[in-house]
Amino acid sequence: MLVDTFGRVINYLRVSITDRCNLRCVYCMPPEGVEWKPHNTMLRFEEILRLCGIMAGLGIRKIKVTGGEPLVCRGVPEFIKNLKALPGIENVTLTTNGVLLGAYLDETETTGYSTEAVPDGVNISLNALEPRRYGQISRYDGTNPAVILSLIDRLLEKGVTVKLNCVPIRSFNEDEILPISALAKEKNIAVRFIELMPLGSAGTLQPVSGGEIAEMLEKTYGTLTPYSGILGNGPAVYYSLPDFTGKIGFINAISYGFCETCNRLRLTSEGALKLCLANELCIDLRKMLRSGACDEDLIQAVNEAVAKKPRFHSLSKVYGASLTEKPAAGMSCIGG
Repeated sequence: MLVDTFGRVINYLRVSITDRCNLRCVYCMPPEGVEWKPHNTMLRFEEILRLCGIMAGLGIRKIKVTGGEPLVCRGVPEFIKNLKALPGIENVTLTTNGVLLGAYLDETETTGYSTEAVPDGVNISLNALEPRRYGQISRYDGTNPAVILSLIDRLLEKGVTVKLNCVPIRSFNEDEILPISALAKEKNIAVRFIELMPLGSAGTLQPVSGGEIAEMLEKTYGTLTPYSGILGNGPAVYYSLPDFTGKIGFINAISYGFCETCNRLRLTSEGALKLCLANELCIDLRKMLRSGACDEDLIQAVNEAVAKKPRFHSLSKVYGASLTEKPAAGMSCIGG
């Protein structure tokens, strides 16, 4: 079991398999895009699988596959299948923008991996339903959001847990919050609102806090009732709304930080094991792998890194909130 110096059990690993993406979302990168890293600096699938196997032996039980956009990579179905087969791994999920999701599901069926290569859960990033606004935020006009939404039933039929992630940005998609929330009314999915983190291209944008979104939802749909069940691996806090089949989730990393219960590590596509998204502390596992490190060396490196995991991130200045303060009672406590 991986336990840091603050007593937090680390059992969740986010694995980026590429830095490449087919979108240019306003909160993620500049309009012209960014320079992709050389292919030979990226971890190979077999290297990732070796590291994940070692981490599973240390207590990692849940893995989320991310990017960039992970589905731009070739061979993802077999990679997911192999991840799910690692001893000790209990849950493998995938985060995607959904543009290539239909093709991915087709491939899992044609390769005969229709069960083994389908993740236990899929998180779809969807920041607008109206096509023009979707294009404005993603800087991509090649997909209608309705096409992405059409894949939800296909996933649910396969027994896959579906979550829709929305990042509300002031002056961009505030009026999309209610329509996106309504998707959880008829379908057994979770619609989650993620507070914008002021990193990179997002530094010039203005976030909409989880508390403000909660007030908006309650005025329209009724009281948000805390959900006591387990719906995921990470920091989201979930609520029920009257007559809703699915749930509403909040990931309020800024206004009410959840650092005290952080259970995750991040493995970048270049092989850096990051201890916190908003902290530069990391170890270069790629260098160790390619210089011939044995499993025992890698285990020692991971344990030493976890011992340095910081207690808090340092981004609370966005809302002027303290990471140690307790939220007030009522709607504003969402995410606390």
